[in-house]
Amino acid sequence: MSSQRKIEGKVIISSLYTWRRPKVLLQLISSVNGDPSKEFEGKVGMEAYLDSKKSEIEGENTVFKVSFDWDEEIGIPGAFYVTNNHKTTSFFLNSFTLMHVPAVGNIHFDCNSWIYPYHLTVDRRIFFANKAYLPHETPKPLQKYRDNELMKLRGDGQGERKIWDRIYDYDVYNDVSNLKSNSTIRPILGGIQYPYPRRGRTGRPLIFEGDQRYESRCSNIYVPSDERFGDLKQYQFTKHQLKSMAQSVRKGLQVFLGRHPTQFDSFQDVFTLYERHRPFPRLKLPQVIQTNQFAWKTDEEFAREMLAGANPTILCRLQEFPPSSKLDPNVYGDQNSKISKEHIINSLNGLTVDEAIKQNKLYILDHHDSLIPFLRKINTTPTKTYATRTLLFLKDDGTLKPLAIELSLPHPQGDEYGTISRVLLPAQQGVHESLWQLAKAYVRVNDSGHHQLVSHWLNTHAVIEPFVIATNRQLSVVHPIHKLLIPHFRYTMNINALARGILINANGIVEKTQYPSKYSMEMSSFAYQNWVFPQQALPADLIMRGVAIEDSSSPHGLRLLIEDYPYAVDGLEIWTAIKTWVTDYCSFYYEHDKAIQNDTELESWWKEVREKGHEDKKNEPWWPKMASLEELINSCTIIIWISSALHAAVNFGQYPYGGFFPNRPTTSKRFLPEEGTYDYRELESSFETAFLKTFTSQLQKDDILGISTIELLSTHSPDEIYLGQRSNPEWTFDKQPLAAFDRFGRKLAEIEQIIAKRNQDPMLRNRVGAVNIPYTLLFPTSQEGLTCRGIPNSISI
Repeated sequence: MSSQRKIEGKVIISSLYTWRRPKVLLQLISSVNGDPSKEFEGKVGMEAYLDSKKSEIEGENTVFKVSFDWDEEIGIPGAFYVTNNHKTTSFFLNSFTLMHVPAVGNIHFDCNSWIYPYHLTVDRRIFFANKAYLPHETPKPLQKYRDNELMKLRGDGQGERKIWDRIYDYDVYNDVSNLKSNSTIRPILGGIQYPYPRRGRTGRPLIFEGDQRYESRCSNIYVPSDERFGDLKQYQFTKHQLKSMAQSVRKGLQVFLGRHPTQFDSFQDVFTLYERHRPFPRLKLPQVIQTNQFAWKTDEEFAREMLAGANPTILCRLQEFPPSSKLDPNVYGDQNSKISKEHIINSLNGLTVDEAIKQNKLYILDHHDSLIPFLRKINTTPTKTYATRTLLFLKDDGTLKPLAIELSLPHPQGDEYGTISRVLLPAQQGVHESLWQLAKAYVRVNDSGHHQLVSHWLNTHAVIEPFVIATNRQLSVVHPIHKLLIPHFRYTMNINALARGILINANGIVEKTQYPSKYSMEMSSFAYQNWVFPQQALPADLIMRGVAIEDSSSPHGLRLLIEDYPYAVDGLEIWTAIKTWVTDYCSFYYEHDKAIQNDTELESWWKEVREKGHEDKKNEPWWPKMASLEELINSCTIIIWISSALHAAVNFGQYPYGGFFPNRPTTSKRFLPEEGTYDYRELESSFETAFLKTFTSQLQKDDILGISTIELLSTHSPDEIYLGQRSNPEWTFDKQPLAAFDRFGRKLAEIEQIIAKRNQDPMLRNRVGAVNIPYTLLFPTSQEGLTCRGIPNSISI
């Protein structure tokens, strides 16, 4: 029986809506009383419209009131329907709060979803209250609603997806080619020949080319509507930054190329690109040259950036000499290093090579094996480069000293004959110093490409997308693990779709600006063969690379062999904080392993991650079984680490270090000059001219396009949400998880202070370096803009 009592609700909608008569209605759904005529599904209440007369503007949002005639048979609402009856207007629904519910108080619904007109979706949207339930704990009146919503999100795998769809499904990377030309056809990634993580299915029409099925391309790539950028992010990315980037490149080039039609002639020419000069007032001065324009050239900085630069995840401890190759000798011949003991013996502070290895003093930056299988093909393009190995010595002051660089090329008579290699040693003057500087630049070219294609794109963006899809398909929004993970997936599918459209596509920005050119994505597929999920945990990664050893007496369970390794030191603090938070959270919902094993949604989620999302690795024995609380905690910690801190560490330093491209060149177009040649004589007379002829693109516009792109990628959006933050403080009803999350936030603030203090310690020489860039990439917070700090919750740029 109904009463005349009114219950008020507050609806928060993103952006400023001034509807004269909002045609948006809500209906409450009971969590306690079922409708006998509908198999006891929760009873659905009467319709109630948003009240435009009682709307208010709060910041970037509009707050509407809604009144319900209270129906006692509804009891405690556990969900609600929303129907958008506008003909063309969609809107982003932030949240709904039902106030002063009898016997309960306020009930909050965290929505964060686009609501499209009903005539397009032919479906009412349902949202559940912010109480988390394991599947068997779901109130019976809500069970069918929970199951039906998951079925809708999975779709049927048919047809082309529309902008208003919320359907999550998988596909291979068959949409990066341009079939208008044979020169822009790329391998389809995903399958036995080219293994790869799966991306979101769009259902665009297929084009058959032989026995291959390529997806047709269009400017607007579908992502599920809830994954799309919000209004502020969309404006920041597409209307403001991309537009200004294109305008600045076009305008600046008109002036610059009028003066320098074929080549940068000196580093001073490069300096004119930045804001202290003309004609490029738009490009900001990168931090690497703000204090000292030439400190980047020093050996100390070259080595320091392997520990605290844009790509600090590659360096390994050398455990055998000479360095060996894992490439198949039956295919590639002898690929072991040609660096000899005689090359380095005089630079080991009196130690023998064996003693230096035993004392954990030798390290290697090894880009040899990842490049050799492609190098012959790459060097048929305008690129002319080497596969590199760099040996380094750990000095007593904690810094690394370069010992030797090996530059290798495939043997001209065939792969089976191995390589021809040239070993260069540090030099301080004359042409030998110039040759050494060129050798370091070839290493940086290798490292820049590996960074962009593997450390950044593959190991964060690409590998996380299957988790985003599986989470939405198999874990209900009221599942506690869905609530734990979903903030760390915000905007990831959207930014990845944009990347497939303009960055990693055939003849896209990456191919134009990175040395592997048209083999870029093929190389990242080769790297994926070595991807192992459990090794993405930071402690496991550090141990695997030999830069740490297990030590139960240490705070993080391991001991760093390079004590002043800023990425690892700060990263372990963040990793431990994340794991503590995840442990507290998961332990609240799962009291024992049996609860994990009985969770049907969790089982389906993990099965789909392995068998569909990472299908090409589904038979690997290293996948956790997801049968214990420990496995759940470790897996969720890895997912959050990749999505937040790891991405921050390899993304937001791109412009501070690589914005000045001589420090991190992305391509090389000629080999090291041979003595007696014109190029060698030019090197003797003008190092800068020779350097820039070697490490700039044939068209300077590609260099400037690359700089502008990484500036965009290194910039925080004004709507960024950082680690330890949520978009709504009422994201869950459960008090203990809220308290644990509060502790997590306080711990991150404490870590930030610790990092700042470390950066002021003059004994820690790797934290700032000659270029005077404090290591802040793992600071949890940031302001908007180009800050070289801040850990967003998710991969959103």
